Amino acid sequence: MTSRRSLPRLAAGVLGISLTLSAVPAAAKSRPTAAPTVSEQQVMPHLRALQRIADRNGGNRAHGTKGYADSVAYVKRALDRAGFRTRLVPFTHAGATGDNLIADWPGGDPDHVVLTGAHLDSVKEGPGINDNGSGSAAVLAAALQVAKSGLKPERHLRFAWWGAEEQGLIGSESYVSGLSGAERRRIDVYLNFDQAGSRNTRQWLVVHDDEHGETEAQQAFEAWFAERSIPTFDIGVGGSDHESFGNAGIPSSGFSTGISDCIHEACDDLANVDPKTETTSADAIVGVLWKLAATTPRH
Repeated sequence: MTSRRSLPRLAAGVLGISLTLSAVPAAAKSRPTAAPTVSEQQVMPHLRALQRIADRNGGNRAHGTKGYADSVAYVKRALDRAGFRTRLVPFTHAGATGDNLIADWPGGDPDHVVLTGAHLDSVKEGPGINDNGSGSAAVLAAALQVAKSGLKPERHLRFAWWGAEEQGLIGSESYVSGLSGAERRRIDVYLNFDQAGSRNTRQWLVVHDDEHGETEAQQAFEAWFAERSIPTFDIGVGGSDHESFGNAGIPSSGFSTGISDCIHEACDDLANVDPKTETTSADAIVGVLWKLAATTPRH
């Protein structure tokens, strides 16, 4: 997760909710193109790359370090090659400058944005491969599927990787606070993914937006998992990057696979990620993105 102070909130959210397998939502106004699937070979190499970056930079990818800068550069190169419009949005925290990475896929209605993101930084104690290389890699794999498929979305698709989240949701909050009121209103939903590859996962923890209720995105995620007989829990907005968006009134969803065995420790390395869980998470992101991208915006 993004900070030690956030862990009790997430745990409380998990304990206070009931197991649910939601019904498939009503059909969208426009029929989405069939989503491609993601293979293990399309997502795990990104995690191996992040592990190598940590290994050659003191064992971590934390804010203000070369490990984090190299992580951003790795993701940016992959997106640039795929045809995304990328930009770095700098911020300063604790005397160090960091960057959020923003990537826009050309096309789609700019007044109706689906923003998909994850935090890319680790803590200084370890490489952060599940927390949150796994979410970052799953989002990258989904973005590259958009490019590979040449998707022509109805809504505009934007992807983001946040910095300094482990120090208190700094990067995402900096990004949101820098948006004008009009820019915030253009974001139909923010999708967040934190710890997407935890070992021993039995259910996916799907974000329920307390302010906006059951969002279109939440319904889409729960439907995707239900169609595959994968159980889900609902968790509230809070404890990860989506909190910054929820505080600004932007509808949010996404998921986590739960707190891993080695959170914020040196053992949060490649061995702390289950490849099957990670691949399922990336697949779910792609499936829901395709549905949201093809639907007619509601407002």
